[in-house]
Amino acid sequence: MKLSELVRELGIDCGSLANTELDGLTSDNRVTPGKSFAFVCIKGNTFDGHSAAAAMVEKGAAAVFCEHDLGLPQQIIVEDTRGIYPHLCSAWFGHPEREVKMLGVTGTNGKTTITTTLKKTLMALGKKSGLIGTCQNEIGDEVLPTARTTPEPYDLFELLRKMADAGCEYVVMEVSSQGLEQKRTGPCRFELAVFTNLTQDHLDVHGTMENYYQAKKLLFDISGEALINIDDDHGRRYLEEITIPARTYSAVEPADYYAESVSLGASGVKYVYCCGGEGCDNRHNVTFAMPGLFNVSNSLAVIAVCDMLGIGAKAAVDKINSMTGVRGRAEVIPTGRDFTVICDYAHTPDAVSNVLRAIRNGTEGRLVCLFGCGGNRDAKKRPLMAKAAAENADYLIVTSDNPRNEDPDAIIEDILKGLEGNSTPYTRITDRREAIFYAVRNARAGDVIVLAGKGHEDYQILAGGKKIHFDEREIVAQALGQEIETD
Repeated sequence: MKLSELVRELGIDCGSLANTELDGLTSDNRVTPGKSFAFVCIKGNTFDGHSAAAAMVEKGAAAVFCEHDLGLPQQIIVEDTRGIYPHLCSAWFGHPEREVKMLGVTGTNGKTTITTTLKKTLMALGKKSGLIGTCQNEIGDEVLPTARTTPEPYDLFELLRKMADAGCEYVVMEVSSQGLEQKRTGPCRFELAVFTNLTQDHLDVHGTMENYYQAKKLLFDISGEALINIDDDHGRRYLEEITIPARTYSAVEPADYYAESVSLGASGVKYVYCCGGEGCDNRHNVTFAMPGLFNVSNSLAVIAVCDMLGIGAKAAVDKINSMTGVRGRAEVIPTGRDFTVICDYAHTPDAVSNVLRAIRNGTEGRLVCLFGCGGNRDAKKRPLMAKAAAENADYLIVTSDNPRNEDPDAIIEDILKGLEGNSTPYTRITDRREAIFYAVRNARAGDVIVLAGKGHEDYQILAGGKKIHFDEREIVAQALGQEIETD
């Protein structure tokens, strides 16, 4: 591709470099020498691409996009390299985002359940779709690994190209606050944006809840229509502030889309889906195989999206009623015993409260919560996690999560501050595998053990970024069948 073609829609003057032929495009300094490529200098938290520009020219960079004069004949100075990079990536892959209908979901909790269920529903209705999210990416029935919720620009548009080429009609995407703030989605325009809720998380990145709120709000600037959860105060605020057309949904009160006759159980929820919009009198009985009022909300959002897209609520309800749950979201791990083990991704105070309250409904014995907190992440929420767990469970097992470069015991000390003045009994076991063995071996008849925090993850991240295999389903099976191994 010629450089002039790459920048055509950005109106960038490339001067004498316009006819330069390119074999590649990157913002990464790890490239194979010998190819002619464009290098985009982006300043991050730990690396500034401008400092590597000269070395990249030696490796084959025929054009260097930068924000200030580097004294290079190949340089093209622009105002915002981070801002143009996704647009360059889109052009490089032939603007695939224009060939699919993009549906975005943002919020703290519920994104994965909504996107996964929506994608499954669309596929079941014969509409080939792609999924981009926290657990995995999917192109139709093909499953691809993912490194982050919202991919980096090059990876995102490469993935969208594959989805478009595979004949996907829709792309259902989890859109993270950090991805929005870093402009990763570039020229993507979402046909519909869904907001779930906003609770404390990612303050290590955003600093304050207001910054977090404003980052999420960016999705509405690049969307045609919104669906907003008005059970959340932040949703009500968005409704007043955004300028695009918006509809509302609620699990507890009248809205454009709402639930009536809600029945909650440990194995799932039942309710009547109601459409209260003008000229709409749809009412359908919903049975969704995931527990809790928040999953009334999640499934309600999926049906509402289908309604808004013109697919129809009844068609969506028929498919949702026959679905199983989502991996790592209130997922029951088979034990064959007289107690239950549930794996859930809950890693914020609100999510922990929600999942424990949801499961409490069908618990005959004790409700046991095993949890920890991630290292190198928002430390302020650690005591709040403990408080949320203690207020909603009968017994706690405090352990490690993904400690990363922090001392796991130091993280636990932060967590335990939230238990001061609380009478809920707890056991402290730093090694998470050992903690799961302890939970299983000490389970009583009728108990429900909630393993919170890891969910779909089948790994644990240790010091230095070392990632080890750690699948809680396997560990539960081992605990049921053999003694814990010691070094």
